[in-house]
Amino acid sequence: MIHSLPLFHRIDGAKVVVVGEGAMGEAKARLVRRAGGIPVSEAEAHHARLAFVALDDERQAKAAALRLKRAGLLVNVADRPELCDFTTPSILERSPVLIAVSTGGASAGLAKHLRLRLERIIPQSLGTLATALSDAREKLRARYPAPDDRRRMLDGALAEGGALDIMREGSHEAVDGWLADDAAIAGSETHTINLRSDDPEDLTLREARLLGEADVIIHDPNVPEAILSRARADAERFLVGGEDTPAPGGGLTVRLCTQV
Repeated sequence: MIHSLPLFHRIDGAKVVVVGEGAMGEAKARLVRRAGGIPVSEAEAHHARLAFVALDDERQAKAAALRLKRAGLLVNVADRPELCDFTTPSILERSPVLIAVSTGGASAGLAKHLRLRLERIIPQSLGTLATALSDAREKLRARYPAPDDRRRMLDGALAEGGALDIMREGSHEAVDGWLADDAAIAGSETHTINLRSDDPEDLTLREARLLGEADVIIHDPNVPEAILSRARADAERFLVGGEDTPAPGGGLTVRLCTQV
């Protein structure tokens, strides 16, 4: 089970309460401004939905958090995850792409260093690729009217070695050519994964990729949720022996089997 529900909250032009002092308070205000928000004092809490509390004194921090929560705001309290309604991740920005790294408040330093490692391998042009795909959305819909067909074509193009490989610098320049290509829509495929353990870390890279791309997951009752959660959230699931049977059609089907 994940410790938090990851969400991206739009605050452009919105007032956000910042109760803080010194460098810690200014850092929170700067984060709010970076996302387009307007830092305000606690006196304007009735105009806000979110609040940051950045106070060194524990008693003062708890009191401020309680007041703001009673006013109906979601509150983040610096360095006190047990008081937080939400936490702030370490952010890697390739606008409009945002990658957020969170440890649920366990260690901001760990999140920062993981983000720094990712900074070295995520190409600067990833945001430009996202913008190019957004601009090409109507052309893509016209070329592939069925949503499942569009998703399968994008999966193939964006995958490692694909026409629009997300880790290749300059992939955005290939979008128009990819749309003009006469590549056929991938047909149906079925793959079977024989699980060696209940630990998702024991999945091979290929197995993890298949799970993440599958349209349909067929599994027996002994497959743990920790494995199933590696699949797409919108993938159809079918329990072996259940009343439902997978609908025919194209797409990628993965069968998960536990060892006997």
